[in-house]
Amino acid sequence: MSAQQVDTVTAAAASPDTAQPYKELGLKDDEYARIKEILGRRPTAAELAMYSVMWSEHCSYKSSKVHLRYFGETTTDEMKASMLAGIGENAGVVDVGDGWAVTFKVESHNHPSYVEPYQGAATGVGGIVRDIMAMGARPIAVMDQLRFGAADAPDTRRVVDGIVRGVGGYGNSLGLPNVGGETVFDASYAGNPLVNALCAGVMRVEDLHLAFASGAGNKIILFGARTGLDGIGGVSVLASETFDESDGGRPKKLPAVQVGDPFTEKVLIECCLDLYAAKLVVGIQDLGGAGLSCATSELAAAGDGGMRIDLEQVPMRATGMTAAEVLSSESQERMCAVVTPENVDAFMAVCNKWDVLATVIGEVTDGEHLVIDWHGETVVDVPPRTVAHEGPVYERPVQRPADQDALIADTSAGLQRPGTPDELKATLLKMIGSPQLCSRRWIVEQYDRYVRGNTVLAEHADAGVVRIDEKTGRGIALATDASGRYTKLDPYAGAQLALAEAFRNVATTGSTPKAVSNCLNFGSPEDPAVMWQFQQAVRGLADGCAALGIPVTGGNVSFYNQTGSTPILPTPVVAVLGVIDDVARRIPTGIGRELGETLILLGETRDEFDGSIWAQVEHDHLGGVPPKVDLAREQLLAEILLAGSRDGMISAAHDLSEGGLAQAVVEAALAGETGCRVLIPEGADPFVTLFSESSGRVLVAVPRTEETRFTNMCTAREVPWTKIGVVDQGSVSVEVQGQFELTLAELRTTFEATLPSIFGNTTD
Repeated sequence: MSAQQVDTVTAAAASPDTAQPYKELGLKDDEYARIKEILGRRPTAAELAMYSVMWSEHCSYKSSKVHLRYFGETTTDEMKASMLAGIGENAGVVDVGDGWAVTFKVESHNHPSYVEPYQGAATGVGGIVRDIMAMGARPIAVMDQLRFGAADAPDTRRVVDGIVRGVGGYGNSLGLPNVGGETVFDASYAGNPLVNALCAGVMRVEDLHLAFASGAGNKIILFGARTGLDGIGGVSVLASETFDESDGGRPKKLPAVQVGDPFTEKVLIECCLDLYAAKLVVGIQDLGGAGLSCATSELAAAGDGGMRIDLEQVPMRATGMTAAEVLSSESQERMCAVVTPENVDAFMAVCNKWDVLATVIGEVTDGEHLVIDWHGETVVDVPPRTVAHEGPVYERPVQRPADQDALIADTSAGLQRPGTPDELKATLLKMIGSPQLCSRRWIVEQYDRYVRGNTVLAEHADAGVVRIDEKTGRGIALATDASGRYTKLDPYAGAQLALAEAFRNVATTGSTPKAVSNCLNFGSPEDPAVMWQFQQAVRGLADGCAALGIPVTGGNVSFYNQTGSTPILPTPVVAVLGVIDDVARRIPTGIGRELGETLILLGETRDEFDGSIWAQVEHDHLGGVPPKVDLAREQLLAEILLAGSRDGMISAAHDLSEGGLAQAVVEAALAGETGCRVLIPEGADPFVTLFSESSGRVLVAVPRTEETRFTNMCTAREVPWTKIGVVDQGSVSVEVQGQFELTLAELRTTFEATLPSIFGNTTD
């Protein structure tokens, strides 16, 4: 942060009744009045800093709370049966059997990743990893959901290069495999890239830790990196404000983006695990958004007493810092623990073993206030719940967009479709070579997918699969999905389509879906049309989870993703966690593993092209009604895939989504390095068969010896199936009989050349 920026934050906090400087910290007039009412006086500079960051949109969820409650209203006791920790904790935790628990969560770091792409993305990974650490778990895998502007837009290369290097650089340095994700290019995200990072961790059930400060006399220990000036005001200035169109798409006030050090975090992980194993921690909280303001107020609010902090004890790496700056700093790689007095020496010994700086900065009291002293002066004296949990709650105006009917009426029905074999062939090549559908190898090869040796599916897979128990082979599957295009057309259905696809992707590996996390990325909550999109997406996701019988365990809301008055496509990212009892039976994507396979398409194909990638690539069109979603059918489909995996009836499987059957066949053939022949069903339209994006479909390769048994099972369970082709080992082409044929070499060249041609080699 520049000296001028620091002065702005400090000065704004220093004179709370002069020229309404609280507005510089993002507080509204009525919010400031409420703070004075709570305290019965004017807030100090440090108190004003705390309230401003903790009452920001990013931390307090003040515009989304009234809608997020719907998740709780629709979650039944049966859905929560295996949930050990849920909404409100650092991350959700699920019992996955055999005494194992898995914690996972996805969060955003969008605005910082536009301002400083490398550090914004890197610290996004670091922050979500610490959330997982704070639950008592060892982080075992990460994933990412990335959204960028048009691939050929002037600023996209800067943003893509920095973000991809940041995600890879931090995750690789931590030794965590990146087991999947998604990258989307769309003009909507120009100036507002989305960086949604997921982390999963594993622990024994009895090792679960929560964030609370209880037990008068227990010590508060800050450990990890020193505190500096980086990231001050990040959650209130960057994450809770739109970018200004008149200022080149930059925020009006520009705090420094946090600077990450993955090697410090890697040591911090091992240190935390040793502390947990020695049972030296009563409660623990990571320091991310809002820094010590968040950690101290949330720990105290969740405890049974008060807390006193001697702020000058905080180790600092900058000189001359004010109390407000120390409290607001978002310096990375820091944790805050509650430790009994008799365990302090042992706690310090573990930290010393790992060369982790640790300092007692305060203690739990038997009072009701959070009191913070700074060089002998009390600078904070507040009821902690008013800071952490009792911020403003807004019922923002909700209004269906005025142009929504016109958008829906503008269907794809009148768009020119390919009809001849040559036109179909050209369409396929254009689609797989487009930035929307081309290979992401240029991106994912910058990530380490197999470090630690427990990744069993990552490359060419619908979901990442990681072993968590070497003795039994038990593992987990993770998938993340979203479609801003579908959600723009119908937010309720769009959220359910994202849920359905992530659910299906997990099932496609032979795993059983168990729980959901989400990251809801939208424009300004002050726009009634945006709030309508948000409300409908939340309800769609909650109702969808209830229909599927899996709970939402937590998540993140990211508002203000817009430049000027133009919001991004509404993008609810849905992550699904699945469990597989033996990773040896996971189902890969690549065909050709067995000698003789039949390709069977599960599900129904309809003429559904509204919001499709074909409409975007060929006609730059967005309008109409998204594909129909049938969640009951999704459950049946998952049961078929699970049974097929357990009984050895499926040798490969690939979800159908963007690009339809044609895209799935090309990806499965390239993954297996084996050609195939595709049959257009009699009487069917070849274009619809190949490119429809109807939901609820999976392409499976079935050994010919199992074909009858498998299809009989599908028929008995009333899951539609169609024999769509055969796999020929030794074949070097994909043939659509009666239409066209393309060699694997030609397909691979077209599929993989696009991103390197736009962004250059990874060594550039």
